[in-house]
Amino acid sequence: MSVLKKLEEKIQNLFEGSFSRTFKSPVQPVELARKLVKEMEDHKVVSVSRIYAPNEYRLFLSPSDMDQFAAYEEQLKADLADYLIEHARKEKYDVLSRPIIILESDEDLNVGEFGIATRMVSAPVDQSAAGGGAAVAAPPPAFSPEVSQTVVYRPLPSADGTMSVSAEEARRMGLAHDKVTLTMGDRVFEINRRVTLLGRSRQCDVVVPDSNVSRRHAEIRQQGDDFVLVDLGSTNGVEVNGKRVETMTLKNGDVLTMGTTRVRFERQI
Repeated sequence: MSVLKKLEEKIQNLFEGSFSRTFKSPVQPVELARKLVKEMEDHKVVSVSRIYAPNEYRLFLSPSDMDQFAAYEEQLKADLADYLIEHARKEKYDVLSRPIIILESDEDLNVGEFGIATRMVSAPVDQSAAGGGAAVAAPPPAFSPEVSQTVVYRPLPSADGTMSVSAEEARRMGLAHDKVTLTMGDRVFEINRRVTLLGRSRQCDVVVPDSNVSRRHAEIRQQGDDFVLVDLGSTNGVEVNGKRVETMTLKNGDVLTMGTTRVRFERQI
């Protein structure tokens, strides 16, 4: 079992057992962890020889959800920081300190909604403070500690009831009357976000367990009413209906081949 998976279980276990009787918030701790990683990816800074990740993460919760987390706040913040530093170590990102998690209440949020804002802050720490082997680095060139725009995530119904997407994504999805799926063997993945990442990494939205597939192999992006496949510079490329492509607008019934794995794209209007 991977370290990230073990950390996910640890975060989830914090709210199981005796805690589960009182913890009623639809905001799931594991979903917070996954969305924090998404924000780390979205706001990383690439320099000539390094990739820098944000080290401060502000989590905004509705007053009711904040009350639910209050009794476990310090443990949750520690576990979320561990999760982020392990992801940074795994991806070989540099951080300026151990990730700082700040929980704040926001009356503009409804129960089940949460917002995330990130930034890089210069915080001198011991090398060991990062934990997990992730590098603590000097600030990147043109370092600016500006706070990112807050991204708000709202619950969206899904097969397992746990997925949420940002308000911006929800406005752009336009999936009220469309059902878009990827079928890989006997597994079916519903596409209900603006960008869907495919690859071998466990951090992908669609994990393709194939040694010939790159860790971050390709994306399916919704652009207006279209769904566009984009090769992310994968080692072995992507084929659609037997033809290698770099980018292509998908249509119902198209078959994607990554490595030795075939994935069928279906869109029911």
